[in-house]
Amino acid sequence: MVRDYQAPDWQQYRMDMHAPHRQLEAPAQEIAVVEAALDALVHTGILPHREYDDARLLAHRAAVAERFDIPWTAITPRMQRFIYAINAIHRPACMVAVGIFCGNTFISNAGAAIGPGACYQAERLIGLEIKPEEAARAARNVASVDPAGQAQILAADGLPFLEAFAGTIDLLYLDADGAGGRGKSVYLDMVTAAEHALRPGAIVLAHNSVNLAGPLAEYLAHVRQGTPFGGSVNVYLDGEGLEVSRFGTGEGN
Repeated sequence: MVRDYQAPDWQQYRMDMHAPHRQLEAPAQEIAVVEAALDALVHTGILPHREYDDARLLAHRAAVAERFDIPWTAITPRMQRFIYAINAIHRPACMVAVGIFCGNTFISNAGAAIGPGACYQAERLIGLEIKPEEAARAARNVASVDPAGQAQILAADGLPFLEAFAGTIDLLYLDADGAGGRGKSVYLDMVTAAEHALRPGAIVLAHNSVNLAGPLAEYLAHVRQGTPFGGSVNVYLDGEGLEVSRFGTGEGN
């Protein structure tokens, strides 16, 4: 099943990438938009329900705003809430995020399991960033909310990592750029490399499904064609977008 959810104002909703913590709308509006997107995932069978703890999300958000060194980010407040909520509801035992830059995208996922926003305990939380200097920044940022060191931040290329991954992945987040001008088209190679490890019912999140739909065309066709994916929703919360896909026919956690 393929569908999309479009917030009525997604084309007007814009963030200054250098001021990611600035409030862009009334809290009630942000919550309503994200809840409608979660409803679309429930309707498609990707999530079992839409319930998550708003107070924990706000605690997570405050800690990131206070402690993280974020030179810039395209993760809007809506997207931060949405990614956090998906993880808080799905509760992946193993979450892998590829292309985490300074760690903001990683913690938007992992913040449901570590730090002040934690609502469950994960087994493995892995973040990959190919640039060593940004991987080091991400590690410092994540350590500021994860003093116990539950998360693992690696300076590594996501493709060979996923090909060789031993174990099961419950949620895979993709936000990497391929070398040689390949850009986001590398998502297709990455999800294919990870499929041997994806648990039935696992969720795959692909950022930039709206503004970079062209380079992502083959990836989007792959996750929307049916087998091996059992449902996919393109979520227009903002101008970047997020494709949310369920692997296999399982119902998840």
